[in-house]
Amino acid sequence: MTLHCIQQPQQHLNASLEHGILTLAIQRPEAKNALYGDLYLSIAQALDQADQSNEVRVVVLRGADADFTAGNDMQDFMRFIQMPLPEKAGDAPPFVLLKSAARFAKPLIIAVRGVAIGIGVTILLHADMVYSDETALFQIPFVSLGLSPEGAASRILSKQAGYLKAAELMFTAQKFNSEKALSAGLITSIEKDVYTHAQQQAQHLAALPLASLKQSKALMKSDLAEIIQCIDDEAEIFMRRVKSPEMQEAVQAFMQKRKPDFSQFN
Repeated sequence: MTLHCIQQPQQHLNASLEHGILTLAIQRPEAKNALYGDLYLSIAQALDQADQSNEVRVVVLRGADADFTAGNDMQDFMRFIQMPLPEKAGDAPPFVLLKSAARFAKPLIIAVRGVAIGIGVTILLHADMVYSDETALFQIPFVSLGLSPEGAASRILSKQAGYLKAAELMFTAQKFNSEKALSAGLITSIEKDVYTHAQQQAQHLAALPLASLKQSKALMKSDLAEIIQCIDDEAEIFMRRVKSPEMQEAVQAFMQKRKPDFSQFN
């Protein structure tokens, strides 16, 4: 059934509730589910409302069809970087979503098919269970865009993957498959039918005592305040990098359909 307590302000996010499981499905297939300002805020609002709703016991976040998300919509991002920076960088829509995911007190399961790029990888660090199939293709592209890590990735990914693996994934900005994601601790397991598996795990969790699940999660994430602060700190650096000459070169190269040349910068 449709979840009445959660508003759906635009057409690119489907929210449905069944037996205590809220499924949030990003539906923008023509853009590989790329995210933009209002869509970030819609997902964040859905998580915040689900956290407070007595109807919701577990949330599954996924793409509606063949992809999770290609990250930030490039046209939306290019419009955004032309605007004055917000007074507090952590109030920008992507960081609002990441903080909502980090603060979510109930079980959060993410299922990945197809591409998971940029924030599509960062948000995985704030889930409790992450499943992908063999079609999944991940990328942390920020360095190649003249940017820096977001969403406390510099802290959490190093902890989960180990410094060497985290450095390779972040510094090289190369795409990697589900096997490498599993090795880096980004995903829980690789499943043939990832959406069905995520739903089955959600059903299992929904039948367990919610208070116990929430207390267990709170104990395991006792450093939440530090994580939120790290998201805000990284956001300040990220937003300064948005105005950097390296970022301008990356944008111009994208528009001119050429390889960026960073050799002129130190």
